[in-house]
Amino acid sequence: MMSWKRKTSSGESPFRGAEKEKVVVPRGHVPMLLAGGDDGGDHPGERVLVPVRLLSDPSVAALLDMAAQRYGYGQTGVLRVPCDAGHFRQVLDGAMHRRCGISSSA
Repeated sequence: MMSWKRKTSSGESPFRGAEKEKVVVPRGHVPMLLAGGDDGGDHPGERVLVPVRLLSDPSVAALLDMAAQRYGYGQTGVLRVPCDAGHFRQVLDGAMHRRCGISSSA
């Protein structure tokens, strides 16, 4: 199952301030930051948890290749992916359907 982390009503991301509070990532998941259009604005993007088993799916791997091309392999912290949340959800839905026969929108 994919968990979508949204900003709290105060506008602060649930992952922000990780230095103060330890954020626990469930075993078998990778945290990612969806950089959207990456217009250089102050919007930090949406943070998601992706099951590790989906990383080898060709569509997800293509997004990871785009991230490597845009940001390089030396990213620190949460992995940034240059993709908006809607497109990313479609890619993961397809990957989940191919791997598990399920959809996250169900």
